[in-house]
Amino acid sequence: MIERRDRESLLEGGSEWTETRKRKKASKEMLVKRTADISTELVQISRLMSEQVQQSDETMKHLVDSSSQVSETHEEFKNQSGVLQMSRKLLTKYNRREFTDKLLIFLALVLFFATVLYITKKRLFPS
Repeated sequence: MIERRDRESLLEGGSEWTETRKRKKASKEMLVKRTADISTELVQISRLMSEQVQQSDETMKHLVDSSSQVSETHEEFKNQSGVLQMSRKLLTKYNRREFTDKLLIFLALVLFFATVLYITKKRLFPS
């Protein structure tokens, strides 16, 4: 009877030990699977981050190019503004000269015709 009990306890203990071992093995396999899944996800995240950094770099290059073009355009605008101001001053100056020239021509014509009339009057009507 004692042998029988020992045998049964050994068999029962063996099944518990096997069951515990199976559970440990299953939990280890699950941990390995989860670790592999997490590693795969980390690789994907790393690739996505790399792509995002590359896109950001390209965007930064475009921004730098656009910024330099805006600066060049601003400088050109300032230069054109100076040219336009100088042109306005010159046009104003030439308009004044044109008015002065017309006035002088008119006065010269008046003086000329006054002189012609004076001479004609003296010769036709000597007094």
